[in-house]
Amino acid sequence: MAISRSRIHRLFLSIGFAAAALGPATAWAAGFAIKEQSGSSQGHSFASASTGIEDISTMFFNPSLMAFHEGNQLVTVGSLIIPQSEFKDGSGSFQAGGAIGNAAGFTGLDDIGKDALVPATYAMISPAENVRLGLAVTSPFGLVTTNPEGWVGRYHALDSRLTTINISPTAAFRINDYLAVGVGFVAQYLDAKLTNAVDFGTIGDGLGGIAGQEDGRAKLRADDLGFGFTLGLTITPVEGTRIGLGYRSQIAHTAKGDAAFDLGSGVGNTVSALTGQFVDGGAQTSVTLPEQVSIGLHQDINDELAIMAEVQWTHWSRFQELRIEFDNPAQADSVTLESWENSWFFALGGTYKPFDDWTFKLGVAFDQSPVPDDTRTPRIPDEDRYWISGGISYDPYDWLSLSLGYTHIFLPDADIDLGFDDPNNALRGSLEGTYEASIDIIALQGKITF
Repeated sequence: MAISRSRIHRLFLSIGFAAAALGPATAWAAGFAIKEQSGSSQGHSFASASTGIEDISTMFFNPSLMAFHEGNQLVTVGSLIIPQSEFKDGSGSFQAGGAIGNAAGFTGLDDIGKDALVPATYAMISPAENVRLGLAVTSPFGLVTTNPEGWVGRYHALDSRLTTINISPTAAFRINDYLAVGVGFVAQYLDAKLTNAVDFGTIGDGLGGIAGQEDGRAKLRADDLGFGFTLGLTITPVEGTRIGLGYRSQIAHTAKGDAAFDLGSGVGNTVSALTGQFVDGGAQTSVTLPEQVSIGLHQDINDELAIMAEVQWTHWSRFQELRIEFDNPAQADSVTLESWENSWFFALGGTYKPFDDWTFKLGVAFDQSPVPDDTRTPRIPDEDRYWISGGISYDPYDWLSLSLGYTHIFLPDADIDLGFDDPNNALRGSLEGTYEASIDIIALQGKITF
């Protein structure tokens, strides 16, 4: 049955509104980028990200790949990310001396990495022979870490939450048998929430305060809308060989919102009254989410076997500090040094297709952390990670394809060593300890062609 163009337009609008209403659950990921945008590529450890043409989900990495598909297509992806991260052997001290202990009512450390479902939705129409138009709704950056209220590092971090939603209209053009190009516009909504304890005992030392026994709480909630673009190029020098190049631009955000303070039950109220600080009001933080460049190679060995490789570079050195600025002129900026470094991702994968309707996949990857050892914080206790993945795709009908991917990620222990050589820790105290972590990912994807 033919589908009218007006119905297709309504389908595009419905996809955008439905995905935005669902809202992506965020997850603790490499840095805080989320690679889990394609269930079919998950089984390759994303070795097929820049060259994969199994479905249109790879338009996220290389928009020109849409040009290899016919007709109209709808893809939905759900990736369940299951991180495990526990803090071990923790200790800290106040700058004036003395150990930071657990707060009253502390019940122990739990897994700080919370399970999350990351959705992605893609749609494509074919208005002309060599032209493809698409729409992607994704969540490319995000994190959730949650620490207990009374833990030893509470002055550095309690809750950290970052959510992004991207809506990206995209176009791809098949220039000839050897070259395809693609371009996309990106509108990105960012929402951030950060909380930490405030040591009013140390701040009010001359007012009868006792370090570690007069805790308050600070919370920032801010959001912003930013814009960027994507570019892609795919070269097919000979049949069975594809070289793909993808680029995702930086997106700058100035997230504005509100800062709220719980002054506790003692000296915090006195400190606020005398200094004018720790008063609820407006606040903002600026962050530039980094550009990414990827290049991939796909090579068919025969009708059943193929291999692929992927390299991606991310410009994480843009993230040098987390600075919160307050509208209250009496309140000094809150600054956390990050000093992140540019990072690389390398992946190798293979595909075995013994039958027309079954495809089996394997992949491995190395994902370099951008976080230096000396500025690692409990908000993002990241380390290098090593991937091993497997997947399967099944095509029960010409118009329907289902994909399942699984990844286990191994991480070395991530040490925290935040001392007083950083003057921003004067009121937070020092913090030492080790995070032990691993990650499991299960991705399920459906594709409909019409």
